[in-house]
Amino acid sequence: MANQNQDRFSEFRHLQVSTNGISMHVAELGDLSAPPVLLLHGFPELWLSWRHQMAALAANGYRAIAPDLRGFGDTDVPADPSAYTLFHIIGDLIGLLDQLELSRVFVVGHDWGAYMAWHLCLFRPDRVRALVNIGIPYSPRSPSVKPIDNFLKLLGDGFYICQFQEPGRAEASFARYEVPTVLKKFFSIKLDNLSAPPGMEIIDHLEEPPSLEWISEDELQYFAEKIQKNGFTGPLNYYRNLDKNWELMAPWQGAKIQVPTKFILVTKEVGYKTYGMEMTVIGGRMKEVVPNLDVVSVEGYHFIQQEKAEEVTSEILSYFSSQI
Repeated sequence: MANQNQDRFSEFRHLQVSTNGISMHVAELGDLSAPPVLLLHGFPELWLSWRHQMAALAANGYRAIAPDLRGFGDTDVPADPSAYTLFHIIGDLIGLLDQLELSRVFVVGHDWGAYMAWHLCLFRPDRVRALVNIGIPYSPRSPSVKPIDNFLKLLGDGFYICQFQEPGRAEASFARYEVPTVLKKFFSIKLDNLSAPPGMEIIDHLEEPPSLEWISEDELQYFAEKIQKNGFTGPLNYYRNLDKNWELMAPWQGAKIQVPTKFILVTKEVGYKTYGMEMTVIGGRMKEVVPNLDVVSVEGYHFIQQEKAEEVTSEILSYFSSQI
C-alpha cells in the first residue's frame, strides 16, 4: 500500500496509497497514533501548501495528512475529463481514510479543497470530527441556474472560470510561460484581476510579481517541477466539471451540513465583495445551511494559509482543541 519516497522536504513521510482506482501521493507528519487531520489543497497547489500547518499540528499532538488530490503532483492523473467530479474526489478521500484505517478525522480545506471538504461533510459526516474551511464559503445549490451560465451572465467570458471551460484553451495560453511564472501569477491574485479584458487570456492579464514573500524559491521550484510533470489539464478538469457537479447534486437540494465548522473568512479574498461572499457569510445565509458554524476573519489574500501561516494555524489549533 505505502511506498516510502524521499525528496528535499525530508522531514515529511511520503506514501503512495491505492484508493478508488488511482494511486494517491500523501505526505504525513506527526505521531501515527495521534488524532488525524486531513488537509485538502486547491489550485494550483499541492500537499506542500500545508507545510506550515503540518509542522504546527505535529508539534501540538496531531497527525497531519496532506494528499495531492487527483490530477495533482504525484497522484495519478486520469485522462478522462469526466473523472474529476466531486464524487470522484470524495471517493478518493474515503478510500484514503479506509486504507489508513482512520474512522474519523479532522478536516481542513482551502480553495478546491474547501469545496471538497464541504461536500465530504455533507455526504459522509460520520467520517469527520470537525472542519476548518478557509476562504470559500458553502453556497446552497441553485435549483435552476447552472454555475457556468451564472458566471457568464454576471462576469462574461473574461472570467477565469469561464475561460477554463474549453478543453485546451487555458493549457495553450499557459504554455507561453514557464511554469514558475504561471504559478507566481496565480499566487499573487488580488480582488479585481480575475476577469480579463475582451480578447485577452486570463494568464496574460495576470501580473507576475518580482517575488513572493511567503514562498521560497526552493518551494516554488518544487511546485513547478511536480506540476510540469503532468501539466495543468488534470487540475483544470475540476473547473470543467462544475456544471456536472451541479447536475449530480440535485438529490441534496436543500440539505444542511451538520458537522461542527469554523470558517476562516479572508478579508481580501477573491469574490469577498464582488461575487456575493460578504452577503453569504456576514449576512448569515451560510449559517442557515451550516448551523454548527463559527466564523472568524483573517486579513490577507487568497493563499492565506501560506501568507499568514501562523494566524491561520492558530485558528485551526484552537478550534480542533475545543472539539476533542
